[in-house]
Amino acid sequence: MTKIIFEFENISVEAELNDSPTSKDLINLLPLEGISQIWGEEIYFSTSINRENDDWAKETVELGDIAFWPPGNAICLFFGKTPVSQGDEIRPASPTNVMGKIIGDLEILKTVNSGDKVKVIVA
Repeated sequence: MTKIIFEFENISVEAELNDSPTSKDLINLLPLEGISQIWGEEIYFSTSINRENDDWAKETVELGDIAFWPPGNAICLFFGKTPVSQGDEIRPASPTNVMGKIIGDLEILKTVNSGDKVKVIVA
């Protein structure tokens, strides 16, 4: 498993990727930069990855999951519920390819704003 770091304007978080095909696509693009967007308690940003749902795709994710959302070619970091979550679930807008997990305190992700720059590097 590869460890990566998401560097935002004021904070950074470490994550561990799984061995999925989408994770391998991301590793091959690093370092990568984007502009953060916020949707509920999810941060996402567009990438040049172009992949459909794979065997790792999920309709709901777990707290701290990192996933790829094919319709937006976007990397998503889930630190809580989204506007379409029901009950205690964490639900993306549509199925996402789970790529790994954020390590550490998820609360600091609440300080990221839409429009903040993000850089993803190998740890």
